[in-house]
Amino acid sequence: MIDSILVVCEGNVCRSPMAQGLLKKRLPNAAILSAGLGALVGRGADPIAIELLAERGIDIGEHKAASLNLSHVRAVQLVLVMNQIQLKRVETTYPFAKGKVYRLGEHERMDVIDPFGQGKNVFQTALTQIETGADNWIRVIDRLGK
Repeated sequence: MIDSILVVCEGNVCRSPMAQGLLKKRLPNAAILSAGLGALVGRGADPIAIELLAERGIDIGEHKAASLNLSHVRAVQLVLVMNQIQLKRVETTYPFAKGKVYRLGEHERMDVIDPFGQGKNVFQTALTQIETGADNWIRVIDRLGK
């Protein structure tokens, strides 16, 4: 059973906090962390991300961006990144993580678009991609737990 997941994006203020919030809601007994490869350390989640998740009954208002580090990667069983480039960066930086790093949109062969600095429509598109990827990963995790 996978009970620890790290979600990684670039700045850790848009995609990974949204994914973290969704996964925490759907997997309440799992440890769900998030971090960024180029994190805007200490910054809160983007207001549009907060708003869109609040519409789904998920509060990410207390989120603070953190930089990806060795202890994050070691602490989890699964690392979910947003695109192929991030996957390669994580595997290059942490070679021991190969085999536990995947794209959030792996099952759809999809990279999640980066909505940073964009409008609400782009955030909504990214969130839809995140929800699709999260739903498919949760199905996989549920199957592994049986």
